[in-house]
Amino acid sequence: MMFRLLIAVIAITTISMGAAWKPEAATFDTMPISGPTSQPIGHYDFCQRYPRECRPGSIDRGPMKLTQETWSTLVEVNRSVNLIPAMTDMDIYGVEEFWTYPVDAADCEDFVLQKRKLLMERGFSASNLLITVVLQPDGSGHAVLVVRSGLGDFVLDNLRAEIRNWSETEYTYLKRQDSQDPGKWVKINDGRDTVAVSGIK
Repeated sequence: MMFRLLIAVIAITTISMGAAWKPEAATFDTMPISGPTSQPIGHYDFCQRYPRECRPGSIDRGPMKLTQETWSTLVEVNRSVNLIPAMTDMDIYGVEEFWTYPVDAADCEDFVLQKRKLLMERGFSASNLLITVVLQPDGSGHAVLVVRSGLGDFVLDNLRAEIRNWSETEYTYLKRQDSQDPGKWVKINDGRDTVAVSGIK
């Protein structure tokens, strides 16, 4: 079993095209989550405008199986969406928070929404594509897309081309979508002290 796992890791790493998943360092951790928590106001507003995006759909059958094909798709989508110019919601829309699909530019949560949309169009289950709110080392709020897999929870981030296991990033993880209901959110217990997130509420 362990040998097969190592072979799978090496295969995925080989086709990752520099997406920084180093098998000797990977921990294959999954995020420890607890009970329900508040939905970010930006996501609440998004759900009012796109209600179909926030209703329970397919049954949560657990973390996806990570294969060479699915890993290649993750790398491709992450890199292609990250080519969109990054701007703040204030600069784009003149408001502090506005979650939407990007057109000419994107804030962090817009990158996440676009990646989630494209991956769902490619057959990924919504239950394994979870919008996640984190705290950066400087204390500012940020949003990333977390992909649940049998080899751990991986992060697609507009601030880097690399795809990493969540535990190998510098962020403090606060909350994410519920895998069973995209309109609800759950708390992440990542074991570190956190403070209120600025920007993402």
